[in-house]
Amino acid sequence: MLSRSLIEDVLTAALSTGGDFSEIFVEDRFNNNITLKSGNIETALSGRDFGIGIRIFKGMESVYAYTTDFSKDGLLKTARNAAQAIKGTGIIRPAPLVHESFPTLHPIQIMPQEVEKARKIAVMKKASETAKGYHSSISQVTVRLMDEEQNVLIANSEGKFVEDKRVRSRMAIQAVAVRDHKMETGFYGPGAHQGYEFFETLNLDHYANEAARMAVTMLDASPCPSGKFPVIIDNEFGGVIFHEACGHGLEATSVAKNTSVFANRLGERVAPEIVTYIDDGTLLNEWGSINIDDEGEKARKNVLIENGILKGYLIDKFNSRKMGMESTGSGRRESFRFAPTSRMTNTFIAPGKSTPEEIIANTEHGIYAKYMGGGQVEPATGDYNFAIMEAYEVKNGKIGKPLKGATLIGNGPKTLQLVDMVGNNLGHGAGMCGALSGSIPVNVGQPMIRVSEITVGGTKGE
Repeated sequence: MLSRSLIEDVLTAALSTGGDFSEIFVEDRFNNNITLKSGNIETALSGRDFGIGIRIFKGMESVYAYTTDFSKDGLLKTARNAAQAIKGTGIIRPAPLVHESFPTLHPIQIMPQEVEKARKIAVMKKASETAKGYHSSISQVTVRLMDEEQNVLIANSEGKFVEDKRVRSRMAIQAVAVRDHKMETGFYGPGAHQGYEFFETLNLDHYANEAARMAVTMLDASPCPSGKFPVIIDNEFGGVIFHEACGHGLEATSVAKNTSVFANRLGERVAPEIVTYIDDGTLLNEWGSINIDDEGEKARKNVLIENGILKGYLIDKFNSRKMGMESTGSGRRESFRFAPTSRMTNTFIAPGKSTPEEIIANTEHGIYAKYMGGGQVEPATGDYNFAIMEAYEVKNGKIGKPLKGATLIGNGPKTLQLVDMVGNNLGHGAGMCGALSGSIPVNVGQPMIRVSEITVGGTKGE
């Protein structure tokens, strides 16, 4: 990418006005995106993105600049321009760069760039045909295949010099069902920190049929009632509620500013004893997994809540200064165009002892949320509202009729306190998380859980 001598010159130029830390992030990324709609290729795009970010600290000040000009003159100009925002005394010389090697936690077998498009399209067509053949009411299937190879180099004035290769693959399947002027959609989007081998081992029948089944099922759904109910939230994508309403509140981005409801509460009980909440970037080949973060720190398992007690936060390098705590390997960014900040990787509620059958059988009347949809959260308070893509009535300990128009409304920390059953069927779901440092791949996960009461917004009677 860049020579070591040029990197040293850039780090030195960035400290020329008195900064106490400088960093360079070099990124070379290859992307492929193919969209298949109704069996025909709609788009097939490939691209390469190359750029460099330069960051400078001075105490509690931070400056960030980026460029796509990787000539020596261009990089030095960017570094010196960024340094003009820093007014310090005394010039610090960067420490000698020492190359660090980290083990590859997520082995890649087939690089996506080496696989011809025709081979990828064949997999997509199989998924499309499977979903279309699920039921006669399926009118349209859209399949999108995405893969990327991201090569990064991270170096800083403390002597860190590390390189990493990240390879991710994902398939998104959307099915549309139509009957009697009613239209419903179903979606499934599995992904992994893997190469093309992900598509060869993917259970296409399962994911394609689930997307189609969801759409067909919701054609017969009844309007959801409104009120306060016990709510059973299934595994996998059910974890999105706690990712949004609790996970973001455990990131140093908000904790360091005291704008999080979890700030200054280490050691306090924030959930029932049956709840343990973890962020783990080391999970083998998972979508949100990393070898190192975007500040060059190794991936690790961070236990955030253990048996209901708040144990830790997700901390990046800059916010570690504000908090007086060590980085947790949580500094992430979308690309060189963003400065890193504390972000999640694979965040999940650890499995409990109850079986899904026991949870359902012990619920006399409530709502079962099989698949969660999108929602909104107020980060400072944890107040949220989330749509349920696929919901059911629970009556006399059994799952009943499907419901549509269901929305969960509540407060993340309070909902956490009301978890009264945790299943043993942990599952992870792939998604994208947008925040201050851009959109990044993350997993949300949990086993089936039951919350004793959540306000449910419905459309019954409207």
